[in-house]
Amino acid sequence: MSNLNIDKSLSVILIIVLILLIAGTIKIIVFPQPSEKFTEFYILGPNGNASDYPTNLTAGESGNVTIGIVNHEYTNTTYRLIIKINQTILKNETITLSDNEKKEIPFTFKPTAAWNNQKIEFLLFKPPGNSTAYRSLYLLMNVH
Repeated sequence: MSNLNIDKSLSVILIIVLILLIAGTIKIIVFPQPSEKFTEFYILGPNGNASDYPTNLTAGESGNVTIGIVNHEYTNTTYRLIIKINQTILKNETITLSDNEKKEIPFTFKPTAAWNNQKIEFLLFKPPGNSTAYRSLYLLMNVH
């Protein structure tokens, strides 16, 4: 084989590789792969910040928080929100959110028993797996 034939063959191979790279780049830009699926789940204090949570209360005094849920699951998703203090269920609600939809739920609770380190749990389930919480948060309260 002569040098001219080798040069032509290499040129053809380089052009094919270049076309494949351009086609691959266009595919990535036009049809991007979705990133990781997840759900944001958070609690805000009474001032709408991630601070000043009602953790020191008097028995019978109300505490206020906002529970936030944001769906990044790339599909409509149904959640079940359960809130409980010391295994007593205070709220059990089903919430359906479309992709990228955000819901903030104001929640008021009133602990009735006085003792330290009472746990208020915020549990988010994503059916069909209802036996284990998909996301969970909690606050420890001292109730006097």
